[in-house]
Amino acid sequence: MDASTSSSKEGTPEIVFFDIETNVPNRAGQRFWVLEFGAIVVCPQKLVELESYSTLIRPGDLSSVALRSGRSDGITRETVANAPLFKEVSDKIFSILNGRVWAGHNIRRFDCIRIKEAFAEIGRPAPTPVGMIDSLGVLTDKFGRRAGNMKMATLASYFKLGQQKHRSLEDVRMNLEVLKNCATVLFLEASLPSLLNGNCRSSSTITTRSRSNGKSLCREETSRKSPPTASIGYQRAVPYASRGSLEKV
Repeated sequence: MDASTSSSKEGTPEIVFFDIETNVPNRAGQRFWVLEFGAIVVCPQKLVELESYSTLIRPGDLSSVALRSGRSDGITRETVANAPLFKEVSDKIFSILNGRVWAGHNIRRFDCIRIKEAFAEIGRPAPTPVGMIDSLGVLTDKFGRRAGNMKMATLASYFKLGQQKHRSLEDVRMNLEVLKNCATVLFLEASLPSLLNGNCRSSSTITTRSRSNGKSLCREETSRKSPPTASIGYQRAVPYASRGSLEKV
């Protein structure tokens, strides 16, 4: 990182959006293994990406990974067969997470737990955040369930951001874009609550007004512009959750 990035970490904490992909335990006694880690470091004032890192990870038990994935670009046993073990990438993962604000979707109940387990297994202290933004909780509370079940794939579909890849680096970048879109909608609604709190006729259609012969006429236009960004707040130091969710959201 350059000097400006380092000084940002010493002053206002940077935000690290991260995501892990794991195997799916399908029998009694089978455990979670981290198969991929991806993260982006973001400036909280400008929401620009300062640094990124991703790596595949070979689990201790390769047989726990499916031979074939149900997703076209999903992780298979062959994908991780020659990847480094977690202990071989733990230094980099620790450095990118420790002392920053952690952000991600359902990280309190899943990703944080898996990270803590992985570090415990190699006998190392886990990294700790100075604050945490779990977009699942934040958006459920602030944005409501207007987008459906609040899974990342559903939110991405709601904002026309494409299909969720279920690969770590792609998912964290999508997570940031979802938050930008939600923050923009909430900002606009707060600015004009009497006008903008209704439901849109279509997610891709807006109604505008023009004048013709002194009369006001309505017409519909399809907007392709990206919404402006908004700054994100965060909660101060938060401990790991005590239990992990059984699935990613």
